[in-house]
Amino acid sequence: MCPAGFSLFFPSPPVPTTLNLPRSLPKSQPTATTTTSFGFRNLTETFTVDVQRAEGRPLNVPLIAPFTIASSRLDRVENVAIRIELSNGCAGWGEAPILPSVTAEDQATALAMAAEACCYLKQSPAMTLGSALREIGGILPGHEFASGFLVSLAKTREIWDSELHKLLRLPYSDQVYLHLKVRAGVEMALIDAVANSIGIPLCRLFGGVSNTITTDITIPICSPDKAAELASKYSKQGFRTLKLKVGKNLNGDLEVLQAIRRVYPDCLFILDANEGYTSNEAIQVLQKLHEMEVTPVLFEQPVHRDDWEGLGHVYHVAKNKYGVAVAADESCRSLADVRKIVEENLANVINIKLAKVGVLGALEIIEVAKASGLNLMIGGMVETRLAMGFAGHLAAGFGCFKFIDLDTPILLSEDPVLEGYEGIFCFTLDFEVICFWTHIQVHKCKRSWWFPSLGQYFVVSSHFDS
Repeated sequence: MCPAGFSLFFPSPPVPTTLNLPRSLPKSQPTATTTTSFGFRNLTETFTVDVQRAEGRPLNVPLIAPFTIASSRLDRVENVAIRIELSNGCAGWGEAPILPSVTAEDQATALAMAAEACCYLKQSPAMTLGSALREIGGILPGHEFASGFLVSLAKTREIWDSELHKLLRLPYSDQVYLHLKVRAGVEMALIDAVANSIGIPLCRLFGGVSNTITTDITIPICSPDKAAELASKYSKQGFRTLKLKVGKNLNGDLEVLQAIRRVYPDCLFILDANEGYTSNEAIQVLQKLHEMEVTPVLFEQPVHRDDWEGLGHVYHVAKNKYGVAVAADESCRSLADVRKIVEENLANVINIKLAKVGVLGALEIIEVAKASGLNLMIGGMVETRLAMGFAGHLAAGFGCFKFIDLDTPILLSEDPVLEGYEGIFCFTLDFEVICFWTHIQVHKCKRSWWFPSLGQYFVVSSHFDS
């Protein structure tokens, strides 16, 4: 039975009309390779990719309302969409989020980096998927990044001179994260194109445990009245778990919580401080909530990312005194961070974001987390359903994520992408599930799909979107 709440549903092609979807492959499949296994690891070494076209494009979409968290405010999405087409005609899509309010990055710099990676792929001979992904990791290094690489690149690639020099002026950490975001977008597009080539949805490629997940919905930092209005709206829409952004003002956060409780008393809470509290303030919040008889299901990133001691202190108090799980998000930036969290017992949940660690990095972290007994959460960085759809497929395919936070496409005033998943509002009544299908508005023209903010047609024809 589908859990109560807003669920993301990834239908297999052709799309049936019931929830019980066939698990078998469609009868007619492209025969791009001789592989007999469609598991991701197998395909990395057996599927050959020959990139015919590749490009990055601006992806600009306004938000319904400003999205405010403890550390920043965002008024619109200005991301980068990446499209890769193979010589067999199959295409894939990815997305790199750009958050200038959080770091010193910008869209133009990200587009230049994406163009460099795309140019390399187009000029390269056919290679295995695994080799292609490793090459992209070399062009767009993450935490192994060396500034000398960019200096050399800037000297030898005059066409990108202005944008690369701009990148060189970024703080070291921002260079690393922008590389990872663009790398993640290119990885998504490559993997999506391969899934399209063999004719299966991404969730099947990642294990096929499920094709349905249930996400929370986020209430940003706002006034108590506005928070209550949003909570009432989301309650009527069937959302069961509210993720509340906190960390800017302790007393104000408590007032918002009380306002939400009045209109939606039985909702589940996730608190996300986005590094906004000190460890003492975080514990004060838990104590106040305890007095209100409110127990959050999760307390996400209560302290600054580098305050490891504070994170561990909050985790032990939250777990032992209040029975609340604590998640590391901004503190979990690499596999090394995950190992530190495990070895020093600093949290019991880690939040994986593909833009933060890349697709391959996420797969490594999932493996380590599962072996260590950590619970997993999957989230995003204010992306469209290009990135959120990929993340949703990954989470559904693995089936091991306890917390799902993939709601950002719902916060956009336009949806520039067709399909990827369908939203289902599910209400349990006498052990029966009544489903209300929601269709997000798109601008349709034959088989092409209009991206209003891009000013051109994109043909979306991949099983990432099926």
